[in-house]
Amino acid sequence: MSSSPTNSSLVTIFMFLFFLNLPFSNSQLSIKATIRRAPQQLSVNYYAKSCPQVESLIGSVTSNMFKEAPASGPATIRLFFHDCFVEGCDGSILISSKAGSKELAEKDAEDNKDIAKEAFEGINKAKAIVESKCPGVVSCADILAIATRNFVHLVGGPYYEVKKGRWDGKLSKASRVHQNLPQSNSTVDQLLKLFSSKGLTSEDLVVLSGAHTIGFAHCKQFVNRLYNYKGTKKPDPYMDPRLFKALKMSCPQFGGNVDIVAPFDVTTPFSFDNAYYGNLEAKLGLLASDQALSLDPRTKPLVQQLAKDKHKFFQAFADAMEKMGGIGVKRGRKHGEFRKDCTMHHI
Repeated sequence: MSSSPTNSSLVTIFMFLFFLNLPFSNSQLSIKATIRRAPQQLSVNYYAKSCPQVESLIGSVTSNMFKEAPASGPATIRLFFHDCFVEGCDGSILISSKAGSKELAEKDAEDNKDIAKEAFEGINKAKAIVESKCPGVVSCADILAIATRNFVHLVGGPYYEVKKGRWDGKLSKASRVHQNLPQSNSTVDQLLKLFSSKGLTSEDLVVLSGAHTIGFAHCKQFVNRLYNYKGTKKPDPYMDPRLFKALKMSCPQFGGNVDIVAPFDVTTPFSFDNAYYGNLEAKLGLLASDQALSLDPRTKPLVQQLAKDKHKFFQAFADAMEKMGGIGVKRGRKHGEFRKDCTMHHI
């Protein structure tokens, strides 16, 4: 992995990505959570008798989705993160807001509005196929967890076993979203506090942030780094000048195209690898919250290790995804349900 791409390669990829205005704009990933984990309640063979073909059914959908709409990959991974961090991994992000309701559902919160629609469509397609073979048995929450793993693998990341047994949550409120998700300008202190509230460690923070090895962010997520870093009216000094120049060309301070996007990983934007960490070392992180991980003494050593060892990153990422997948698991009719339609509560 080249940690210091040439000026021409940097500019070329940005010009290519920006001015084609790719539809991947919605696949920015965020990371953070709030809830106790209950991994002991989950098992790989949960559906062995009730729906033994569940993995292959979902796999047929995710492989087709990835071919037809590559944006569905990073978008679905982001969807899983945002689901788990808000009310636990319970599929509550999939519920549609009720017409006329005063309270919007999670899906319509500002932080979730630019998740690509393909992510939601893919889960709904998978649910429909699973329901046709195993009616009323498999939760939307488990389908999202399995689909996420599939997409991680489809984009070149590790394959790992998904533990199952989550029920679908009954609560979905947009008002609960913002404070439970990391923000593009979050400090390491804020990130560590948020992750800790979900039962996740500083190591989990660094490893799960590696999901930004794929996906894209809108200009609004990093424009302050270009023109007014921390209120200084100057650019972020921790950004490579070549990256700054390329971004500035496409993201003016005011009045820019809101659909323009930039890749989180400027060197290998379409591959799930460990280049993200080498980029941070080279001051090529896109978001302030990403770049901060390579500067803080609590997170820098692991950034350096993962930049050197792709195998270690893959193993750690698989472990961290399993850990995150156990956040706030719902079980029993008091707290959960099995939705036949992931967008609607069971009636």
